[in-house]
Amino acid sequence: MDTDKENNVKHFLDLIQKSRRGKFKVYIGMSAGVGKTFRMLQEAHTLLKKGIDIKIGYIETHNRKETHELLDGLPVIPRRTIFYKGKQLEEMDVQAIISLRPEVVIVDELAHTNVEGSKNEKRWQDVLEILEAGINVISAVNIQHIESLNLEVKQITNVQVQERVPDSVLRLADEVVNIDLTAEELINRLKEGKIYTEDKIQAALNNFFQSDQILQLRELALKEVASQVVRKVENEVPQKVALKHEKLLACISTNDRTAKIVIRKTARLASYYNSSWYVLYVQTPKESNDKIALDKQRFLINNFKLATELGAEIIKIEEPKITDAILKVVQQKNITTVCIGKPHLNLFKVILSSNVFNKLLNSLSSLKIDLVILS
Repeated sequence: MDTDKENNVKHFLDLIQKSRRGKFKVYIGMSAGVGKTFRMLQEAHTLLKKGIDIKIGYIETHNRKETHELLDGLPVIPRRTIFYKGKQLEEMDVQAIISLRPEVVIVDELAHTNVEGSKNEKRWQDVLEILEAGINVISAVNIQHIESLNLEVKQITNVQVQERVPDSVLRLADEVVNIDLTAEELINRLKEGKIYTEDKIQAALNNFFQSDQILQLRELALKEVASQVVRKVENEVPQKVALKHEKLLACISTNDRTAKIVIRKTARLASYYNSSWYVLYVQTPKESNDKIALDKQRFLINNFKLATELGAEIIKIEEPKITDAILKVVQQKNITTVCIGKPHLNLFKVILSSNVFNKLLNSLSSLKIDLVILS
């Protein structure tokens, strides 16, 4: 009964905090040059004409003429200057934005990493702070910067994107808009010099701006926005008519590479189903704190951090029998789907080393729980 009361109080506090928080709109594009910044500035002019107190917190025009011209007539909050390694650099002035309290602020480059010495490491953290102050934010991000899509983007482009935004940040968005262009339109914009300067055009055409890559990234962007719309609809459907919600459990071991795959792919599934999810690590006696190698411990901590950023709840259990631990958590958390890595995963080896794999399959089957093997 006390737990029910606590949950009711927490739910009410969440509602209060949500009502105080600013509204958050995000423009998503498949790549640089599709027109996200241009669209944000167009919207800023429209809102200004309607009497809305809107200001530019940070905009990156990349010296694109048509984009830069749209800045005329818009109130811009001056950036703050930071001296770093002998260089004078500029960053968004978060405190100035919060002090001025505009109704709406435009903040470009959501995935940007702030200069060392800034209050927050990432710009998306700055945006969360502005939203918490009750200020509405319009921002933009490219699809390749979304954390759970990192592996898919690398497979498509052969580039490891370093600046990433946790999926949990996008889930906070009240509105997500896809800025869409065909591959042909985007390449034409590039050739016309509307994206990069002339000296960079050929290199871009040879690398990132290839039709097959653009089409695959475009598909990712369209899917992401579609899933955001589905999530919004589900959240607004009264609970009494809402469908049964999925609950996912990602099981990881100290195998760093496979753990990352399992975490990111489970995060995508959780995003698609608009569901809560958990990451389970079962610490067996051979990996107790005094026996586990330092590098494995470090990888594990980093993967816990990654999972938390992607919206998971971490569960760590000390148990010699991994299958028993999985089944225990499944029943405690009312899990609907268990996600594990493919056979080379340490966890899977342990399961297959005895007859307990049959026990896991039979138990999950009797409980009508799905088992997903991720590769």
